[in-house]
Amino acid sequence: MNRPYIICHMVTSIDGKVTGDFLSKPECKSACEIYYDINRNVKSNGFICGRVTMEGSFTGGYYPDLSKYEPAEFPLGHKMDFMLDDMSGFYAIAFDPKGKLGWKSNKIIDPDGDPGYDGAQIIEVLTEQADDRYLSYLMDMEIPFIIAGETEIDVDFALFKLKNIIGCETLLLEGGSIINGAFQRADVIDELSLVVAPIVADKNDKPLFMDSTVSNFELTKSETKNGNLVLNYKRK
Repeated sequence: MNRPYIICHMVTSIDGKVTGDFLSKPECKSACEIYYDINRNVKSNGFICGRVTMEGSFTGGYYPDLSKYEPAEFPLGHKMDFMLDDMSGFYAIAFDPKGKLGWKSNKIIDPDGDPGYDGAQIIEVLTEQADDRYLSYLMDMEIPFIIAGETEIDVDFALFKLKNIIGCETLLLEGGSIINGAFQRADVIDELSLVVAPIVADKNDKPLFMDSTVSNFELTKSETKNGNLVLNYKRK
């Protein structure tokens, strides 16, 4: 397989929602604890999140002043990937098509020091639409980036690069709905790891997969923990 093995790991409501106020309710506390415990113990090279999830969890809406940066220049006149000399470690991979995330460090600084996130090397996955000044900012911050697509991220191409350039063998896909849906439509999700909390979400909350297509999975494990259902599926 010329891409990483992808495990979509999420907390869901009974009705299959993954984003919304229900996650902060007491009924979801133990489900979230189980989710983080699984996250810490799965052997992977890192985790993938979309822009909105990364912003909500880590960057808090910060964005750099790009007027301080000159546009990045590339030898062949088109955007090229940027890597560090040492690309070993655990990765926080942000699918950020237009380059809208602002980082104050090139590694994740988790407020709780969670070993499943804290210290992870940030990698940006971008499209050709990313501002050349933003690329200069990433270089200055020593944040690696890969270019995969013109206006939308080409999931297959991004995963090809993550395996063949960076060496990722297994990655956790941790939302939100838009990026989960993009991976599902690309048919690259090999395993589902779901913690189902005993709560029904609001009608406006987001589903596990946005704009999904039909795909088949096989249930390989199910158990209850503290009133929550923990499920594992593998692609059929």
